[in-house]
Amino acid sequence: MRIPRAPRTALALVSVAALTLAAAGCAKEDEGSEWAASHKPTVDLPKLDGQKLQVAAVWTGAEEANFRKVLDEFEKRTGAKVEFVPTGDNVATYIGSKIEGGAPPDVAMLPQVGVLRQFAKKGWLKPLGKEARAESAKNFSKGWRDLGSYDGTQYGIYFKAANKSLIWYNTQAFEDAGVGEAKDWKSFVRDAETLSDSGVDPVSVGGADGWVLTDWFENIYLSQAGPEKYDQLAAHEIKWTDPSVTKALRTLAQLWGKKHLLAGGNKGALQTDFPKSVTQTYGDLASPDAALVFEADFVGVNIEGDTKARIGKDAQVYPFPKVGAQPPVVTAGDAAAVLKDSKGAQALATFLASKDAAGIWAAEGGFISPNKELDLSAYPNQPQREIAKALIAAGDDFRFDMSDQAPAQFGGTKGEGEWKALQDFLANPKDIEGTQQALEKAAAKAYRK
Repeated sequence: MRIPRAPRTALALVSVAALTLAAAGCAKEDEGSEWAASHKPTVDLPKLDGQKLQVAAVWTGAEEANFRKVLDEFEKRTGAKVEFVPTGDNVATYIGSKIEGGAPPDVAMLPQVGVLRQFAKKGWLKPLGKEARAESAKNFSKGWRDLGSYDGTQYGIYFKAANKSLIWYNTQAFEDAGVGEAKDWKSFVRDAETLSDSGVDPVSVGGADGWVLTDWFENIYLSQAGPEKYDQLAAHEIKWTDPSVTKALRTLAQLWGKKHLLAGGNKGALQTDFPKSVTQTYGDLASPDAALVFEADFVGVNIEGDTKARIGKDAQVYPFPKVGAQPPVVTAGDAAAVLKDSKGAQALATFLASKDAAGIWAAEGGFISPNKELDLSAYPNQPQREIAKALIAAGDDFRFDMSDQAPAQFGGTKGEGEWKALQDFLANPKDIEGTQQALEKAAAKAYRK
């Protein structure tokens, strides 16, 4: 599927709103949702007394706690009992092993379009029922419904979304160095040099998590090569040896190829996971280990939960700088997919497609929903309302995370495919040709399956 590019107006709204984004902390145990208690249900659910369901998702910590509130409301309204099971980072591997072992969860939250389509092609997913499809059609734009579909049949509901084109920075470090918010890549690299000269390592990279590196590449590639090329590479209609990939890697090497621009150097970046990449930017506000970190709006959750930094004061954010004609807008999301075609599983899918479910997590913070019928008042503060408003206003004009569209073997498996190739590139940014060869070899193998 070809998805058009997000308009600059939408990015502007997201960027301004994110400047003061405050993500909520963990939900308190044994407390129901105040939002659900104050709003009348908008979707009818069947009685499921005594039925047991299992839901698998990657979420932990605050995200798991807030999602449990959603599941608690479903239990309250249906009488079902729902067990939450964390999958770990390798969602495809975990779910695949459960399916092949004959014990899949009833519903899985899939963070990768490629995995959803791969599972659907193998017959592992069940088509959404009539009620779930109707609720989805009422609440989601065609672009989001198409992302959850394979071969004309809808299998997934995108319950949670993210903006993955943001630079988060330590306000004091920027003030001390006398740098501001870079509008383009050349200025971004120049500011990194200035930050280094001021005595602080400029950029914190969570290179131990390969998905972080794919996001770096995708933002550069989308802005530099443009949306058409982005779609072609995402579908492997052009090879990873294409000159456009060469150009993007050379651009990335302008940052990764200079060890003094990365916190801990390239070796240190490869030993830094995503949470640490945030804490070393904000853990010690007076003397940080890094001045900035790139990633999605969910960085706010880590800042609020793991540091003493105040978003909007100690921590600020701006759009990923443009490399080509316009700045990039890359999105991501988690889709609910049914693996057991039972009354309970289909009812849960219907509930997750409703604004009833979206409102519960939205009220807790650290969450953005592509549900267009959810009233913006559900979000706990104005910044998050503006982020949600921008997402909805974009309609179908967005680009989805490229690695999440790829087969899991290439775009979503630790130590393999794109994750491994880009980690090797981070270790040796001079080897552009070798990186492209490795990327193409892994992609060709994965897309053949």
